[in-house]
Amino acid sequence: MAIGSLARRKASTILSSSRYVSKYSSYYFSRSFASGSDENDVVVIGGGPGGYVAAIKAAQLGLKTTCIEKRGTLGGTCLNVGCIPSKALLHSSHMFHEAQHSFAQHGVKFSSVEVDLPAMMSQKDKAVAGLTRGIEGLFKKNKVNYVKGYGKFLSPSEVSVDTIDGGNTVVKGKNIIIATGSDVKSLPGLTIDEKRIVSSTGALALTEVPKNLVVIGAGYIGLEMGSVWGRLGSQVTVVEFASDIVPTMDGEVRKQFQRSLEKQKMKFMLKTKVVSVDTAGDVLKLTLEPAAGGEQTTLEADVVLVSAGRVPFTSGLGLDKIGVETDKAGRILVNERFASNVTGVYAIGDVIPGPMLAHKAEEDGVACVEFIAGKEGHVDYDLVPGVCYTHPEVASVGKTEEQVKALGVDYRVGKFPFLANSRAKAIDDAEGIVKVLAEKETDKILGVHIMAPNAGELIHEAVLALHYGASSEDIARTCHAHPTMSEALKEAAMATYDKPIHI
Repeated sequence: MAIGSLARRKASTILSSSRYVSKYSSYYFSRSFASGSDENDVVVIGGGPGGYVAAIKAAQLGLKTTCIEKRGTLGGTCLNVGCIPSKALLHSSHMFHEAQHSFAQHGVKFSSVEVDLPAMMSQKDKAVAGLTRGIEGLFKKNKVNYVKGYGKFLSPSEVSVDTIDGGNTVVKGKNIIIATGSDVKSLPGLTIDEKRIVSSTGALALTEVPKNLVVIGAGYIGLEMGSVWGRLGSQVTVVEFASDIVPTMDGEVRKQFQRSLEKQKMKFMLKTKVVSVDTAGDVLKLTLEPAAGGEQTTLEADVVLVSAGRVPFTSGLGLDKIGVETDKAGRILVNERFASNVTGVYAIGDVIPGPMLAHKAEEDGVACVEFIAGKEGHVDYDLVPGVCYTHPEVASVGKTEEQVKALGVDYRVGKFPFLANSRAKAIDDAEGIVKVLAEKETDKILGVHIMAPNAGELIHEAVLALHYGASSEDIARTCHAHPTMSEALKEAAMATYDKPIHI
């Protein structure tokens, strides 16, 4: 019986770490105890998922630590105007949608059901406030000094902070970590006012349900926010310049995902460019044209959501002043220890190359601080899971089938539909599939892709399997509780190296 030993012995070139290494990877790591900066061992600029986690970890390792955050509340974009509030609204809107369309067939009937948008927003805000206070509590518990204000470099060991109360202070540190995250990518000719032309921030705070919502960009954020307002009653049209939605997604899964969204009445205009938005009237008028050029058309909307990606946020930090080098995209160049070309200055999260994801930033933060403390840290960017929190969710880790083909690797594919999963059928939520890719010779798992109601939870068994070089047979021969949705992953693994039982 194969237990993955051959898979683990196989050369790791197929799933080798894509950790970005700059031209500075060769210079020797040092603690860089600059004179006059002995007040802090570590200073973190930015209190988002990467920054606050780095600060707490540094304190836990016995390093005197200060965290600087301009927003005045910890958690960054993710907690305040991103991951957390969007998931709150995704859940609330899904409950409304289920009450409208699914409860009756389960024997739960209402004479009527309606949206109380202020109450829904209040619930979202309550969740955010509680979590931000929780991080402040963790700072106190771990003795992290917290400075509220906008920080900028005076020198590689000094940060000037314009505090939110109007004052100024200088924070000194032997090691300074830049963790300032990212900002919304703007589009030429579009001015975001967060009222009618909104970013994800504005989309989380609309005061009424728009009749027509146009989403520019078919990535994770756009599809999630489009789902929220579509469930609440908006007609959602997604305009995407590329030929596909979520281009990083496995092609086969992506097609099923798009069909699912279309069944939810979400419309797609692919290979389409937004030329301009006329804001003069009560209704917004978008001028569109084919991405390849051609005849222009007009599309009307009450609200336009700009969701065309994000860019590193390093504005006003004074990187030029201290000589920190960046690439053409504005990302800070770092080596495998997260060190920039300036001694004692590090960077993590969205401001460096790699996936722009909160959980990736957290891992960066921990690893960076471990290096500063003289320990070893590691983040494998090939094994960072991605999740789109629509319904159904789509989650993935490792390679897509297109990527495996491009590598020229002989491989097997195993698939299992949730229509054949007993738990999914029992709860009447069986749309989706699990897809496993494994190398043909060794059975080593190369990638796993899941479309399911709780794909974001199911994916982590696959993440762990890939981290330990497991084979599909390893998962297939692992006992899974019955009835659970996770049995679909077991069956897909069985289909990869042999045959599934339940289809």
